[in-house]
Amino acid sequence: MTDMLIRDAEVSGARTDVLVRDGIVAAVGGSPAVAGMPVLDARGGALLPGLHDHHLHLHAMAAEADSVRCGPPRVHTGRELATALATAPGSGWIRGVGYVETVAGLLDSTTLDALCRERPVRMQHRSGAMWILNSAAAGLVDLASATEPGVERDERGRATGRIWRADTWLRSRLPDTGPPDTAAVGQQLAAYGITGITDATPDLTPDSLANLIGAVASGAIPQRVQLLGVPLGHTGIPAIGAAGTALRGSEPAVTVGPYKIVIADSDLPDLVDLEETVRRAHESGRPVAVHCVSREALLILLAVFDATGTIAGDRIEHGALVPAESLDSLRRFGLTVVTQPGFLADRGDDYLHRVDPRDLPDLYRCRSLCEAGVSLALSSDAPYGPADPWQVIAAATERRAPDGSVVGAAETLSATAALDRYLAPLDDPGGPARTVTVGATADLVLLDRPIAQMYAQPSSAAVRYTLIGGTVVYERP
Repeated sequence: MTDMLIRDAEVSGARTDVLVRDGIVAAVGGSPAVAGMPVLDARGGALLPGLHDHHLHLHAMAAEADSVRCGPPRVHTGRELATALATAPGSGWIRGVGYVETVAGLLDSTTLDALCRERPVRMQHRSGAMWILNSAAAGLVDLASATEPGVERDERGRATGRIWRADTWLRSRLPDTGPPDTAAVGQQLAAYGITGITDATPDLTPDSLANLIGAVASGAIPQRVQLLGVPLGHTGIPAIGAAGTALRGSEPAVTVGPYKIVIADSDLPDLVDLEETVRRAHESGRPVAVHCVSREALLILLAVFDATGTIAGDRIEHGALVPAESLDSLRRFGLTVVTQPGFLADRGDDYLHRVDPRDLPDLYRCRSLCEAGVSLALSSDAPYGPADPWQVIAAATERRAPDGSVVGAAETLSATAALDRYLAPLDDPGGPARTVTVGATADLVLLDRPIAQMYAQPSSAAVRYTLIGGTVVYERP
């Protein structure tokens, strides 16, 4: 169903009717119902463009459903972690997620054995940057003989059980269970009102790429998807699979985004190598999306851009620590910062205890970026941060930690500004917010309340319908 009349919706502050035809907004106001056309009574609820999450990880979100939570808010102590691992379902491998050092310290194989020795365990740090293997798991993947650079070794050359940013290598050593089913993730995102997503997973393997494209083509993922992890050399979706030419309404369902580069704080890159990677991406016509969490990573990247220059679409992922003195450079280079204030609501109290007090003003900047003329986009980084965009919007407006503390009061956004940063186009995440206007693609979310009430108390429970290309992909029960 791509044709309907949405009656009595609040659009840009006024109550009106919206006609959708062939997946496009055909009229706003003054459009009588056509005989036989479905009519949706909005009852004065706000009608918005569908939200876009500009940075998440679909396969990791799907895999989390079958994982054991190993950190807050469910697990806070080593004893609780041992219980969670001991009661994990099944009898084989245990996949743990969300671990943080406040639970039981910086674990390695030996200390993880003390918590769970009977079954092979691979446990991911909540940052997503590191896996920890117990001895059983290390033996099964032959960690002792591994030559992968991310495999950490002690001063005697022995593998510690910690593996840094080597997910593809680790996956190649695990039992082949196939890619995770993403259908539940797609439906959950639709229930939030999300109609477009950017998968920020770097270096997608051919199998992962094919699975994501196939999931979109089949409708398992109903959203439009932009992929950052497509290898250089693939300049268009038809080059990586005919399924990717599927449409949502009149627009492509899958697109290739900027090229994802990770500056890992555990192994900072050689400047010359990083410059060469950026140049190759630019020469192929693709901007870059560069993972920068630390101050050092950001300053390295800015030095590289001094050498290579930038092109339209270059962006910084996370920008967790942005020094004030770098704001002018970010603006001068025309960069967009894609950040995640939802982390403050998820773990802001931990930041207050563990981040150097001198760095706290630089943590997940929002308002100061906008005031400096730097383009800003909001996102979740799910599953590592909260996936619900309305929680992220609330976090951007309040910056309140779980214990009630405010982290960076000077960086709050208005609710309007925060929502707008979820309404920017997928291919221009720092650009102007999309609007419900004639000729726009009918990617829409209908709320059960006026927008002023939503701004006062953002909640995904307010989402009644989500449409993509004029087709209803979510209807609240």
